[in-house]
Amino acid sequence: MRAYAPSALAARQQSEFSPKACRGLPGHAELKAALIGAVADETSGLNLHMWGSIVARDGTVCAVAFSGEDSGSQWPGSRVISAQKANSANAFSLSNTQLNGSGTPGLALSTANLYTAVQPGGSLYGLQHSNPVDTEAAYGGRSAFFGTAWDPMVGTRIGGVNVFGGGLAMYAAGGKIVGAVGVSGDTSCADHRIGWRVRHNLGLDYLSTIGGVSGDATRPDDIVFDIGLDGKSAGGFGHPECLNTDKGALPAVR
Repeated sequence: MRAYAPSALAARQQSEFSPKACRGLPGHAELKAALIGAVADETSGLNLHMWGSIVARDGTVCAVAFSGEDSGSQWPGSRVISAQKANSANAFSLSNTQLNGSGTPGLALSTANLYTAVQPGGSLYGLQHSNPVDTEAAYGGRSAFFGTAWDPMVGTRIGGVNVFGGGLAMYAAGGKIVGAVGVSGDTSCADHRIGWRVRHNLGLDYLSTIGGVSGDATRPDDIVFDIGLDGKSAGGFGHPECLNTDKGALPAVR
């Protein structure tokens, strides 16, 4: 397979556009290492390789990576989905009360928490259509750069709202939201667990002061399995079980 080096234009675009929004956030190498570690640690689902993306607080894509040998080792469609999940978790999560200055509690919503609420008759029905994906950002550029430090999505705002597991907001010390991570490539339940481990590996899971809908203060935005035989979620934020679902405890947030 031919190896490609980034063009001078691509390198200049990376240095001029993306760092301002992404300053202080993990880059490609850090995301890739965290993703590979998370995939190795999580054995639920189908045990497939994964795509991962990080977005800044303004929605700018900061890094895209994959865990496999090359970009074809994961589902190709999951590249954009990973960025869409990151955008969704960032778009609908907030910092804690002391930092947001609004007098309202902080709130972390993972994409897994959105599943039930966006179904017909749900309290957030239609949310998944509210922020369309920028297709030029999603599918533009050379495919040879997909999942590298020069992925064409980096430096763009991908948009999109995804409503199943795999997207989680990232919180720095003190409960300040700094963006989000999204992963895709396995069952949606495994995606959530792998995304959780990626966030933990990156050290951006300071959620101990943040509210959530899971009912577990040590894992406020964890996936919720409370959909009964009637198809209804007891708390309104449930997610369906998947093939080979693991319900074991994930690392507690910091």
